[in-house]
Amino acid sequence: MYELTDQFINYLRLERGLADNTIQAYSRDLLKFTQFLEKSDLNPLQISREQISEYAGALRKNLSARSVARNISATKMFFRFLSSEGHIKENPARLLETPRLSRRLPDILSMAEVERLLAQPDPSTPMGERDHAMLELLYATGLRVSELVGLKVLNINLEAGYVRTLGKGSKERLVPMGEKAIQAVRVYLANGRFQLLKEANLPYLFLNFRGRPLTRQGFWKIIKKYGKLAGIKKEITPHSIRHSFASHLLEAGADLRAVQVMLGHEDISTTQIYTHVTRKRLKELHSKCHPRP
Repeated sequence: MYELTDQFINYLRLERGLADNTIQAYSRDLLKFTQFLEKSDLNPLQISREQISEYAGALRKNLSARSVARNISATKMFFRFLSSEGHIKENPARLLETPRLSRRLPDILSMAEVERLLAQPDPSTPMGERDHAMLELLYATGLRVSELVGLKVLNINLEAGYVRTLGKGSKERLVPMGEKAIQAVRVYLANGRFQLLKEANLPYLFLNFRGRPLTRQGFWKIIKKYGKLAGIKKEITPHSIRHSFASHLLEAGADLRAVQVMLGHEDISTTQIYTHVTRKRLKELHSKCHPRP
């Protein structure tokens, strides 16, 4: 079994080009399936549809619907791989049902809340310049936090006004930055980053006070600190800014396809959730402003 899962993981990495986080999640889920097989003394190449259904039933007793869906998705993909490679003749997981998940609307900040948040960093210090540049860039581009902290200086083109990033599956995309983000990054590069660098020769754009690349966890702490200083009562995360970026663009009339490209979504259905947010906002405005709501 372990040899087959290793082959599958290599397939995901080399042929499908999936991101490391996705591959790690599939690995964890397949470990659960492997433990089920060993406990039941089953061979994955001879397992029946009923036995896989038994595994799915065991998952439903102990995990949330979202976790069950992810585990079943990993199992189905694994058996599709075994079938395509000729290890099995028929796919016993083909008809396995995945739980239907409700799509929770993402939390977003109002434009006023975003303005308050972006005004919090103190630009008179190197770290304040860095934080201001990071927040402006995050709201201007809608990058994922991993993409933001992974940026290198060469990824930024201030003259053209674009940032180049590698998203999920190492897929490259170009995202426009906007003048305020360009100016904030320009100031940080000229002053704050030079002081944080501490004579090191690192390619990364955003550095911590030790002169090392800033981590995802480090930026989470930063954004929560500024959210509190701004008096924002909502739960605020880097993803909140990404949600706000997309929703504010759509509210202002941006094309859904353009927002999909900027966010780096493979499937436009993933981006369409933001249209629900926009409709919700329009309904709130109608109820608040219409003389006969």
